[in-house]
Amino acid sequence: MAKRDAVMKKPKDTKGTLLRLLGYMKEFKWIILIVLILSFASNVLALFGPKLAGAAINEAAAGKGKVNFDKVYFYAGRMLLFYLVSSGLSISISVIMMYLSRFIAKKMRKDIFDKLMRLPVGFFDTHQAGDIISRVSYDVDVVSTCLATDVVAIMTGLVTVVGSFVMMVSISPILAVVSLVTIPAATVYTAKMRKITQPRFSKRSAKYGEMNGFVEEMFSGQKSIIAYAYEDKVSEKFDKINDEASDAFYDAAYYGMTMGPSVGFINNIGLSLTAMFGSMLFMGGMIDLGKISSFILYSRKFSGPINEIANIVTELYSALSAAERVFAMLDQEEEVKDSQDANVLDHVRGTVEFENVRFGYAKDKTIIHNLNMKADAGKLIAIVGPTGAGKTTIINLLMRFYDVDEGSIYVDGKESRTYTRESLRKAYAMVLQETWVFKGTIFENIAYGKENATMEEVVAAAKAARIHPFIMRLPQGYETVISEDGGNISKGQKQLLTIARAMLYNARMLILDEATSNVDTSTEQQIQKAMRELMKDKTCFVIAHRLSTIQNADNILVVNQGDVVEQGIHETLMAKKGFYYKLYAAQFE
Repeated sequence: MAKRDAVMKKPKDTKGTLLRLLGYMKEFKWIILIVLILSFASNVLALFGPKLAGAAINEAAAGKGKVNFDKVYFYAGRMLLFYLVSSGLSISISVIMMYLSRFIAKKMRKDIFDKLMRLPVGFFDTHQAGDIISRVSYDVDVVSTCLATDVVAIMTGLVTVVGSFVMMVSISPILAVVSLVTIPAATVYTAKMRKITQPRFSKRSAKYGEMNGFVEEMFSGQKSIIAYAYEDKVSEKFDKINDEASDAFYDAAYYGMTMGPSVGFINNIGLSLTAMFGSMLFMGGMIDLGKISSFILYSRKFSGPINEIANIVTELYSALSAAERVFAMLDQEEEVKDSQDANVLDHVRGTVEFENVRFGYAKDKTIIHNLNMKADAGKLIAIVGPTGAGKTTIINLLMRFYDVDEGSIYVDGKESRTYTRESLRKAYAMVLQETWVFKGTIFENIAYGKENATMEEVVAAAKAARIHPFIMRLPQGYETVISEDGGNISKGQKQLLTIARAMLYNARMLILDEATSNVDTSTEQQIQKAMRELMKDKTCFVIAHRLSTIQNADNILVVNQGDVVEQGIHETLMAKKGFYYKLYAAQFE
């Protein structure tokens, strides 16, 4: 399985990604302001604890064996009250941020999904579904978790660090300076580790996307895997991809998890120096025991958030890497917008003409060369040719899933690019070889393309598609719910449902890309007759490999290597004994 867009490298713009994340929080600026105020209040209350503890220790030491319990109880009661209020505020902050992160994740997922609806077909042709799903689910969850927990921890940690240091200076400037000795070492270490860990978190996210893509691909082809007894090979391939994902996770987690303990070790060295110099000052009578106790408690509060922030930084890198993958999706180039003077295609007649069309999915690989063809309104046009000749590509160009590199396509006498895409695509009903049904009732699936369709219209379309008897045999008839991707009905029945959907859709042109490949020949012939009657006065493009099914076409376009090499009715083409004759004969030899 080829890796498409899982680029294993360091995020290109950490600052820009962070600013864009903050942009999502702009809508909730007042809530964030309240959180900041509550965070400040919570930490200030908690900062009174060590000072009160020092006062209680001094009261115990001052009496030379006679402890002033009234004062001790007073200070201890104040400590308990302050810590209770501080904890209550912290819980409130966590609840608010959880609420906030939920809405941000919801908005981010909506933005991604809306973006996917605006992306061109070419994006989905070149990106794995599993990787896209990974960005919508896993990556957004990582960002959401970071916003809910890590941002709060960083905010409270900063307040605690600043507040603790101020209290430390007020107690003993000398000890405060001593405690800062190890800060530069911790800062340099953190900066160095950032350069090491951030690319590894990017690699981890990309590997997870690759693994999800493989799993999605294998699940969709499970029957083929079993039919070819390929289970062991698939398992081996998954083991390899799983190992790579696990290694990427371990590699990122290993370096990430070492940051906290390492910074903690550096800070503990500072704490040891503080204890040593504090003892010297106490022996010199420059500081009392209560202040030393308060200072050590404050130093623990000072170093604790630094350790915590060091751990959070690794999670922040992971969130930034995930956010960058999300923003990379949001930054994908959208389908080119219609020109301001684009016309709405209405009152469709159905005349289509290709004039000197040249096209290739890649610039260096042309598939369609100088294609010229015309489909008159109300005619059945068959497109035949060997695999890779460009038949489906012609359909993609008709629907403007891709635009031509050179030449023009005319619809009702006007260049197709002068119409809005929406109106152009609504002019076609389309049935593909790869059938698509969704979880819902049979009625909803058939009526999908026509708003406010009545039951009578749906039944008429189902009868024309020869699926009405099958539907009536179901327990709830047209109200029977189809499982996801139509797992509880056969492939042929799914195809008949999509044909009924196209028949119901009020379009002047119909595209059938091997649309009857999953039904038997007898049913196919019946559908052809019904469709012929239903599509009277409408233009119909049919891609068919079974040439016996398109003998009654008004015009047959024989495509080979991107060019129409022959065209005409069946009898004329057979009489020429050219390329079409060879294709037809090959199916009966």
